[in-house]
Amino acid sequence: MRNLRRRSALLALAAAVLIGGCGDQRVLENIGFIQTTSYDLMPNGELKIAVAIPRLDAESSEQREVLRTTARTSKLARIELSRQTSLQLVSGQLRVTLLGKSFVQAGIGHHLDTQVRDPAISPLMKIAVVNGDAEELLNRRYSQHPRTDRYIERMLEKEASMHSIPKSTLHQFVRDYFDDGIDPVAPLLRQSGENIVTDGIALFKHDRYVDRLPPKDAMIFAVLRGNFRQGELAFTLPKGGGNVFITSLISKRDVRVTGTGNTTKVIISAGLHGSVLEYMGGLDLGRQENVKQLEAKAGAYLSEEADRVMKRMQAKGADGAGIGTYVRNHMGYAAWRKTDWEARYPNVDVECRIRMTIDNVGKMK
Repeated sequence: MRNLRRRSALLALAAAVLIGGCGDQRVLENIGFIQTTSYDLMPNGELKIAVAIPRLDAESSEQREVLRTTARTSKLARIELSRQTSLQLVSGQLRVTLLGKSFVQAGIGHHLDTQVRDPAISPLMKIAVVNGDAEELLNRRYSQHPRTDRYIERMLEKEASMHSIPKSTLHQFVRDYFDDGIDPVAPLLRQSGENIVTDGIALFKHDRYVDRLPPKDAMIFAVLRGNFRQGELAFTLPKGGGNVFITSLISKRDVRVTGTGNTTKVIISAGLHGSVLEYMGGLDLGRQENVKQLEAKAGAYLSEEADRVMKRMQAKGADGAGIGTYVRNHMGYAAWRKTDWEARYPNVDVECRIRMTIDNVGKMK
């Protein structure tokens, strides 16, 4: 009898669980999975927010739906956007957030706080800055790319894998924003005719966009920021040294801090390995002594370029290379707390030393 009562209680509990679950069912066709969103700042201080949603129902002739509204905050915009569609909007599949230039120039700290608080938003969500109007870029239809949101996501993944743009996720951006020894960076996009192109690197000082590094400086920035194992670099050596294209790049960076106080010096050393795929110059690379000569010329030129990029970041107060973290570790946290790093950073003596090693010059000798 006792076993019978026990079985009856278990059956009743199971039935209650099943009935309760039925009340929370979500039909896939009725859910709008937000995959890309954009933010722009209007002249009146309101946010212009757009979301792109893939359409799964057979009745829709469009492959996506783009909703747009203006509001004081992103959560108020969410309510307004929900009123424009028959779908139940959810953020669990949000892959990319596009930030318009007007928005990032005003500072985005409050927006980051909202994104981090939302448990539905993945920390792996990609962040990109649009050199222009983000909603216009997202809403535009590109004839060769039916799904603009997917086009943007795949472009960011591909370019980041080649280190021509930094990989910027919500987790990485927020981590660098709250760390007092480094500033966040993000890839920059813009519209170009019937396509979207990467437009360099967006530099931030705290939560505010302050400058743009052009695409030609992207690989130098990658060398300054850390180690990587894949990339391509094209440059022209000065004084008629010729054009060089190096592929299969591998970079290993080392940062050394010497001195204290106003005599602090930072030395960034990087060893680059790669294969010369194209060389248009006066050296016969079939001879080993000429290869060594090209290595020396390339190393000297790239070191000068790295110095230039570093000085540009210092002039804007944007510590995208994370120099502050090494200075902080060198002096100790107690001394760091007493240091006005923001005032000192632009004047720190930073020397860049890049050593180029050519592993091979292709099949032709």
